[in-house]
Amino acid sequence: MSRRVAAIDLGSNSTRLLVADVQDGRLTEVERLLGITRLGDGVDQTGELSPAAVERVDRQVGQYVSRARQLDAETILATATSAVRDASNGGEFLAGLARRHGIQARVLSGEEEARMTFRGVTSARPLSGETIVCDIGGGSTELIAGGPGGVDFAVSLDMGCVRMSERFLRSDPPGDGEIAALRRQVAEMIPADVPRGELVGVAGTVTTLATIDLGLAEEVPEEIDGHRLATSAVEEQLQRLAALPLDERRSVRGLMPERAPTIVAGAAILAELMSSLGCDELRVSERDVLHGAALEAAELQRPA
Repeated sequence: MSRRVAAIDLGSNSTRLLVADVQDGRLTEVERLLGITRLGDGVDQTGELSPAAVERVDRQVGQYVSRARQLDAETILATATSAVRDASNGGEFLAGLARRHGIQARVLSGEEEARMTFRGVTSARPLSGETIVCDIGGGSTELIAGGPGGVDFAVSLDMGCVRMSERFLRSDPPGDGEIAALRRQVAEMIPADVPRGELVGVAGTVTTLATIDLGLAEEVPEEIDGHRLATSAVEEQLQRLAALPLDERRSVRGLMPERAPTIVAGAAILAELMSSLGCDELRVSERDVLHGAALEAAELQRPA
C-alpha cells in the first residue's frame, strides 16, 4: 500500500522539502522545494545557532509543513544534520520546531546521515559494484562506500562549504593562499582507508557545478541526474569562480545567487576529494539524504 509522506532536511546551508509516495521501498517524487537558510552561520565560531538563523529556518519549515499538508502527506519527518549536531542549543531548537509545527523531528549522527544518504542514492539505481558516495553539506562532508550488499564504510568529516568558507576564505575574491590552505586541510582530513570504486556526488555543491558544466540557466534534475562531471571541469570551475568577487559570482549562469558565498569552498572541497581519491570523474545523483529520510518516514507509525 502506498503512503504519501514528507521529509524536511534541516541542513547547515539549505532547508529542503520532499513530498513523495512510497510503496514497497520505491519512491515517487510529488514535489521538491529548496530554500537557502544558512542555519549553520557562525556555528563553527560560536557553538550556537543564531537567533536570526533559527527564525529563517522556522519560517521556512512553517511554509513547508503547510504545503505538505495541502498535498495530503500523512507523516512529516524533519531531520537535522551538522549545524544542529554541533550547536549547544541544537536540541532546544529541534524540540521547539517539532512542537510548534506538529511534526516529528530528529538529529542524525554523522554515521546515520551517511547511511541515510546511501539509502537515498541507491533507491533509484541498484549498485553493481563498489560505490563511494560523496555528500558535501554546509557543515560536514560524508563519504559512504558500499555495494549490492549494503554499506561497508561510512565517515562524517567536519569540512562543509559553510564551515570552510568561514575558516579560510576571508578575502573577496579569495586569495590563492586561502584556497591552498583550505585544500591542504581537506587533504589532511580524508581518511587513508576510504575504499576505491565509482564516485557518486550528491547535494548542492555537486548539482550546482553540474548545472554550470551543462550550460543550464538553472538546475534541471532530469538533466543533471547521471551527469558525468570530470575532475578537470571541477578544477576549471574552481579557478573561474574563485577569481570573481562575490557580486559578480552571484550573476554566474547556473549558480543560485544564494549559493555564491559558499560555492568556492564547496568546489575546493570537491576538487581535493576527487584528487585525493584518484578519480577522473564522478556521477551526479539527484537523490540523497532527503530521499533516504522520506523512505524512513514511510516506515514510521501513522500519526493518530
